[in-house]
Amino acid sequence: MTKRVLVSDRAIKIIDQLRERHGELMFHQSGGCCDGSSPMCFPKGELMLNENDVWLGTIHGCDFYMSKDQFEYWKHTQLTVDITTGRGSSFSLEIPMGIRFVIKSRMFTDDEREELSPVRLASKEV
Repeated sequence: MTKRVLVSDRAIKIIDQLRERHGELMFHQSGGCCDGSSPMCFPKGELMLNENDVWLGTIHGCDFYMSKDQFEYWKHTQLTVDITTGRGSSFSLEIPMGIRFVIKSRMFTDDEREELSPVRLASKEV
Protein backbone atom coordinates (compact mmCIF):
# COMPACT_ATOMS: atom_id res chain seq x y z
CA MET A 1 0.00 0.00 0.00
CA THR A 2 1.42 3.38 -1.02
CA LYS A 3 1.05 6.05 1.66
CA ARG A 4 -0.25 9.43 0.58
CA VAL A 5 1.51 11.38 3.31
CA LEU A 6 4.92 10.84 4.93
CA VAL A 7 6.94 12.73 7.54
CA SER A 8 10.64 13.62 7.68
CA ASP A 9 12.89 12.68 10.60
CA ARG A 10 13.31 16.39 11.42
CA ALA A 11 9.56 16.85 11.61
CA ILE A 12 9.20 13.73 13.82
CA LYS A 13 11.46 15.35 16.43
CA ILE A 14 9.28 18.47 16.47
CA ILE A 15 6.07 16.41 16.66
CA ASP A 16 7.51 14.59 19.69
CA GLN A 17 8.27 17.91 21.41
CA LEU A 18 4.81 19.28 20.62
CA ARG A 19 3.12 16.07 21.80
CA GLU A 20 4.93 16.35 25.16
CA ARG A 21 3.52 19.86 25.64
CA HIS A 22 0.06 19.52 24.07
CA GLY A 23 -0.91 15.84 24.11
CA GLU A 24 -2.37 14.14 21.04
CA LEU A 25 -2.02 16.09 17.81
CA MET A 26 -3.59 16.38 14.37
CA PHE A 27 -2.59 18.04 11.10
CA HIS A 28 -4.71 19.92 8.59
CA GLN A 29 -3.92 21.63 5.30
CA SER A 30 -6.76 23.89 4.23
CA GLY A 31 -5.48 25.39 1.01
CA GLY A 32 -6.52 28.83 2.15
CA CYS A 33 -4.51 31.95 1.46
CA CYS A 34 -1.08 32.66 2.91
CA ASP A 35 -0.03 30.10 5.52
CA GLY A 36 -3.39 28.33 5.22
CA SER A 37 -1.85 26.32 2.40
CA SER A 38 0.83 24.99 4.76
CA PRO A 39 0.22 22.00 7.03
CA MET A 40 -0.90 23.16 10.45
CA CYS A 41 -0.60 21.22 13.69
CA PHE A 42 -3.29 21.43 16.37
CA PRO A 43 -4.16 19.58 19.56
CA LYS A 44 -6.31 16.64 18.44
CA GLY A 45 -9.97 17.67 18.23
CA GLU A 46 -9.30 21.42 18.39
CA LEU A 47 -10.10 21.95 14.71
CA MET A 48 -13.67 21.12 13.76
CA LEU A 49 -13.82 18.84 10.71
CA ASN A 50 -16.73 18.20 8.35
CA GLU A 51 -17.56 16.61 5.00
CA ASN A 52 -15.29 19.15 3.28
CA ASP A 53 -12.21 17.55 4.88
CA VAL A 54 -10.40 14.46 3.59
CA TRP A 55 -8.37 12.13 5.82
CA LEU A 56 -5.15 11.14 4.03
CA GLY A 57 -3.61 8.94 6.71
CA THR A 58 -1.41 9.32 9.75
CA ILE A 59 2.08 10.69 10.25
CA HIS A 60 3.93 9.70 13.42
CA GLY A 61 0.64 8.84 15.12
CA CYS A 62 -1.17 12.02 14.05
CA ASP A 63 -4.15 12.12 11.68
CA PHE A 64 -3.54 14.25 8.59
CA TYR A 65 -6.49 15.99 6.91
CA MET A 66 -6.77 18.26 3.89
CA SER A 67 -9.66 20.28 2.55
CA LYS A 68 -11.49 18.45 -0.24
CA ASP A 69 -10.81 21.24 -2.74
CA GLN A 70 -7.09 21.19 -1.93
CA PHE A 71 -7.03 17.38 -2.20
CA GLU A 72 -8.22 17.64 -5.82
CA TYR A 73 -4.97 19.49 -6.62
CA TRP A 74 -2.70 17.20 -4.57
CA LYS A 75 -4.26 13.75 -5.10
CA HIS A 76 -1.63 12.76 -7.69
CA THR A 77 1.28 13.49 -5.36
CA GLN A 78 2.86 11.95 -2.31
CA LEU A 79 3.27 14.56 0.40
CA THR A 80 6.07 14.70 2.95
CA VAL A 81 5.68 16.91 6.00
CA ASP A 82 8.98 18.59 6.84
CA ILE A 83 10.10 21.70 8.72
CA THR A 84 11.90 24.88 7.82
CA THR A 85 13.20 27.76 9.88
CA GLY A 86 11.21 30.96 10.07
CA ARG A 87 7.94 31.87 11.65
CA GLY A 88 4.74 31.41 9.75
CA SER A 89 1.67 33.47 10.51
CA SER A 90 -0.71 30.61 11.24
CA PHE A 91 -2.08 29.19 14.49
CA SER A 92 0.00 26.03 14.14
CA LEU A 93 1.61 24.86 17.39
CA GLU A 94 5.22 24.98 16.14
CA ILE A 95 5.20 28.69 15.23
CA PRO A 96 6.50 29.94 18.64
CA MET A 97 9.54 27.65 18.15
CA GLY A 98 10.72 29.77 15.19
CA ILE A 99 10.02 27.01 12.67
CA ARG A 100 7.09 25.89 10.57
CA PHE A 101 5.87 22.75 8.92
CA VAL A 102 6.04 22.64 5.12
CA ILE A 103 4.98 20.18 2.45
CA LYS A 104 7.32 18.62 -0.06
CA SER A 105 5.70 16.64 -2.84
CA ARG A 106 6.40 14.33 -5.73
CA MET A 107 4.17 12.70 -8.33
CA PHE A 108 3.15 9.09 -7.76
CA THR A 109 4.49 6.55 -10.23
CA ASP A 110 2.00 4.49 -12.24
CA ASP A 111 2.66 1.47 -10.01
CA GLU A 112 2.18 3.53 -6.84
CA ARG A 113 -1.14 4.93 -8.08
CA GLU A 114 -2.48 1.40 -8.36
CA GLU A 115 -1.60 0.74 -4.70
CA LEU A 116 -2.70 4.03 -3.09
CA SER A 117 -4.01 3.94 0.44
CA PRO A 118 -7.69 4.91 0.63
CA VAL A 119 -8.84 8.34 1.78
CA ARG A 120 -12.11 9.18 3.44
CA LEU A 121 -14.24 12.20 4.09
CA ALA A 122 -14.57 13.17 7.72
CA SER A 123 -17.85 11.22 7.78
CA LYS A 124 -17.49 8.46 5.14
CA GLU A 125 -15.20 6.51 2.80
CA VAL A 126 -14.27 8.14 -0.56
